[in-house]
Amino acid sequence: MSIIKSSQLETILNYPLQFRLQKKVINFVENGGTLTKAAHTFGIGRASIYRWLSHPKLSATKVKSRQRKLNWKELEKDVKQNPESRVVRQS
Repeated sequence: MSIIKSSQLETILNYPLQFRLQKKVINFVENGGTLTKAAHTFGIGRASIYRWLSHPKLSATKVKSRQRKLNWKELEKDVKQNPESRVVRQS
């Protein structure tokens, strides 16, 4: 079982709330509410509302490639050079 930091857990739990808030604010503005009134009512900055409205479809973005944090070849080389430094997992 992995340990999740409280800040990570808060981010994970708040994501659906943030998404629902965005939908509520967008719906409010699209149904005739003003940006200023939406910002005041929902406690959101006007810049955030403008940004949300500029993206017509809220959807996931597929990342085609990303830079990995570990260089596996360098790690393998380091482990071979320093075999006494290996971490042994305890179950």
